[in-house]
Amino acid sequence: MLEQKLEQDLKTALLARDELRVTTLRGIKSSLLNLKISAGKRESGLSDNEVLQILSKEAKKRQESADMYVLGADQARADKELTEKAIIDAYLPAQLSESEISNLIDEILTASGATPDKSAMGPTIAAVKAKVGGSADGGLIARLVKEKLGL
Repeated sequence: MLEQKLEQDLKTALLARDELRVTTLRGIKSSLLNLKISAGKRESGLSDNEVLQILSKEAKKRQESADMYVLGADQARADKELTEKAIIDAYLPAQLSESEISNLIDEILTASGATPDKSAMGPTIAAVKAKVGGSADGGLIARLVKEKLGL
């Protein structure tokens, strides 16, 4: 399981005295513990999908923080956030390219026979997300579906 891999990697980072990796993995571990407690799964643990969702959110937070630091002209902090994001990204599945997502949207729209209006947007996005799982950014999916439907 992914959760055990994170735990093992934290131990390895502690032994290697890799402070940035330790800090990042401890933050992830804390987020996972919070989810376990809120979901009542402290004893049973989380599924890999739930862990991937947390990892995706944490990576997105790091990217947003880095973007804000760049706007605030603090490149050192932005670099730190991007390094943390790279550590987290190593646990996430490879992201699909924009063209791969676009082709998948075309397939789903053809299969569903959706008409180009706003009512088709939600179901199309949901179908794409169900098919790709965590290997595509939700914002990118939404933007491409919107373009495909001409909205």
